[in-house]
Amino acid sequence: MFRGKKYKESTKLYERANQYETLEALEIVTKTAKAKFDETVELHVKLGVDSRHADQQVRGAIVLPNGTGKNVKVLVFAKDEKIEAALAAGAEYAGGAELVEKITKENWFDFDVVIASPDMMGLVGRLGRVLGPKGLMPSPKAGTVTPDVAKAVAESKAGKVEYRLDRTNIIHCPIGKVSFGAEKLKENLDTLMDAIIKAKPAAAKGQYVRSCVVASTMGPGVRIAPKF
Repeated sequence: MFRGKKYKESTKLYERANQYETLEALEIVTKTAKAKFDETVELHVKLGVDSRHADQQVRGAIVLPNGTGKNVKVLVFAKDEKIEAALAAGAEYAGGAELVEKITKENWFDFDVVIASPDMMGLVGRLGRVLGPKGLMPSPKAGTVTPDVAKAVAESKAGKVEYRLDRTNIIHCPIGKVSFGAEKLKENLDTLMDAIIKAKPAAAKGQYVRSCVVASTMGPGVRIAPKF
C-alpha cells in the first residue's frame, strides 16, 4: 500500500509495535495529524465475540461528553405535533411520506442521522434497502426509534454516536476532532469504552476487549494498552 510522505513522517514520532496508555496514545494521534483540515479521531475496538451469532451482537448509542465536533444533519419521520417538536429541537427535516418519496425518487441523502417515531416505522421500513447499507436505518437499540423524537434530536446534536459491531468483530466509532486535544478526546473515549463494556453479551466467552487502536483520518493507528 502506498503511503504519503506526511504519513511516513508521522510514524517516526512513535513506536508502531508499542502499546500506550490512553492519554499518551491520543497525544501521539494529535501530533501525527498532518492534514490541512481538522481530522476526525476514531476508535477501533476488536472484541472477542462472534458477530454471526445474534446473542453476541454489540450495539448501542451514547452521548459523548465533548460531542463529536461535527455538525449533524437530522431527518425525522413523525406526524402532527411531533414534526413541530422535532424542528424546534433542531432537526433539519421532519415529515412523512413526502420524505420517503424524495429519498426513493431523487436519491436524496442530505442528512447524517434518521430518527423515527414508532408509528412511522411501517412507512420507514420501505427504505430499509437504501438506508440500511448506509447505516442510517432507525433502530430502537440506537435510540433512533422513539416516541420522544425531540429528545433524540437534541442528543444527536449534542454528540450522540452509535457503536455497532461489524462483520470482522470490530467497532469503529468517531470520538471527536484533533482540535479537541488529548484530554477531551480521552473523556470521550472513556465514555464510549464504558458503554461498550456494559454492552458485553452474556454469551461472550474469554477476553472481551482484544485490542484498541486510535487514529486520525489521515494518520497512522496507535495501539492502546489493554486495561478495559
